[in-house]
Amino acid sequence: MDDKNLMENILLLEKGACDLFMHGTIESPTANVHQAFSTALNDSLCMQDTLYSKMAAKGWYPSEQVDQTRVNTVKQKFSAQ
Repeated sequence: MDDKNLMENILLLEKGACDLFMHGTIESPTANVHQAFSTALNDSLCMQDTLYSKMAAKGWYPSEQVDQTRVNTVKQKFSAQ
């Protein structure tokens, strides 16, 4: 397994952890449990952002610029509803 595949796998696992922590935060029965999940979620989101940034810097997570006209079209479509 090369570095790119390893980073992709770690990022996917981290995204899964974020999802679990988010649901734990939402469903928390007490303030203490809510705070524990919320802190874990924030830490996990920071880690996910770091992984994404490192992958993007190496060109392993390419993104494309969207034309502003296209953005405006979508905004108009959903603001009309």
